[in-house]
Amino acid sequence: MNKFSSTVLAVIVLFLATGAGAIELKFPPPDFQTSYALPDIYAPEPGITAKDFGWWDTVILFGALSLATFFVFKARSRRGLFLLSIFSLGFFGFYRTGCICPVGSTQNVMAAIFLPDVGVSAIVVSFFVLPLLFSLFFGRVFCASVCPLGAIQELVAVAPIRISPALERVLALGKYIYLGLAVLGVATGAGFMICRYDPFVGIYRMGHSYNMLLAGAAILILGVFVARPYCRFLCPYGVLLGWMSYFSKFHLDIPPSPCVSCRLCEDSCPYNAIDMPTPANLVEKPELGKKRLRLTLLVSPLLILAGALVGYLMYEPLSRMHPTVTLSEQIALEDLGIMSGENLDTDTFRTSDVTSAELHADANAIREQFKTGGAWFGAFIMLIVSLKLVGLSIVKKRDIFTPNKETCFSCGRCYPYCPVEAEPGA
Repeated sequence: MNKFSSTVLAVIVLFLATGAGAIELKFPPPDFQTSYALPDIYAPEPGITAKDFGWWDTVILFGALSLATFFVFKARSRRGLFLLSIFSLGFFGFYRTGCICPVGSTQNVMAAIFLPDVGVSAIVVSFFVLPLLFSLFFGRVFCASVCPLGAIQELVAVAPIRISPALERVLALGKYIYLGLAVLGVATGAGFMICRYDPFVGIYRMGHSYNMLLAGAAILILGVFVARPYCRFLCPYGVLLGWMSYFSKFHLDIPPSPCVSCRLCEDSCPYNAIDMPTPANLVEKPELGKKRLRLTLLVSPLLILAGALVGYLMYEPLSRMHPTVTLSEQIALEDLGIMSGENLDTDTFRTSDVTSAELHADANAIREQFKTGGAWFGAFIMLIVSLKLVGLSIVKKRDIFTPNKETCFSCGRCYPYCPVEAEPGA
């Protein structure tokens, strides 16, 4: 079975598993026994934006991005990028407690687009835009050593192993699913998923629910052996950075001198971000790729329609992202005697002036929104799958080993291994 066929099969299994798993889609309630408070579902607290943060944070972000660009292109220093990662972890992570974060700012921008009564500050916009602009010109230098989420994973990746490229491509669909769900949550008023389920913000703030602290610890332990699992398979902002980096005018290259095809850069990259020279059989038989391309283009509209239909049919479990729907279901179960016991959410609701009938009516209206939103979500996921299959069908002739512009983190891990690489000061 070739890599195209194995990838198609794995994608189908992943999509079916995602649909089946969504039937039980329920997010755990906040742990009220801890001192951690979940971020506001629409925007950072006004006090955080106006008082604790200012334009100096944007200046520091710009300076860190510029310094990362210098280390990647001019100094070509892995050591410099590593030290900058430590600074980013300390400042943007622990000192600024992971907020404002360009990853989470995606939701603020989406809220300003979809929700007319919600605004977004210029500082938040700057945090969202600056890394994207740098990626458009210089590749993912933000991921290299500026992002606090990436920095903490980069520092623990001490014994990384490489996974198969086919598995890498399938698992990478997770970040598109996460991005789609995050946008769906904002558009329907369900909340800010990325902030609420950030696995590392609890570490930076020294407090979170037990489940999220456990998730963060699990990702870091996994990250010792599978480098940057969150960045590669879950980060929704990484999708946007990858798109920008794909069209970047300048990008990290290896090596600065003629390539000797030693494959040491490929072995040193735990992210499968090094593209190999095109195999001779594909160069000699381009008609095979053309045949797959025609088939993929023919099937793609059907895949997108199927995705939209599946997403539409999944509106019920997807709507449980919204707290009103979840509360409505809990109240209904209590009224029927199916569920009993102390529940802070339902107890609080029963002390309000809102009737159960009004709550159920609001929940039904929200479910109707998720029918449309679910269809768009399903179509988006299958559009991404179709584009990935088209990319696999197109054979690009390469004579040397080169970084993949979309997936390369510009981390500089390959620098010390290249025999023709000159890295002054490293």
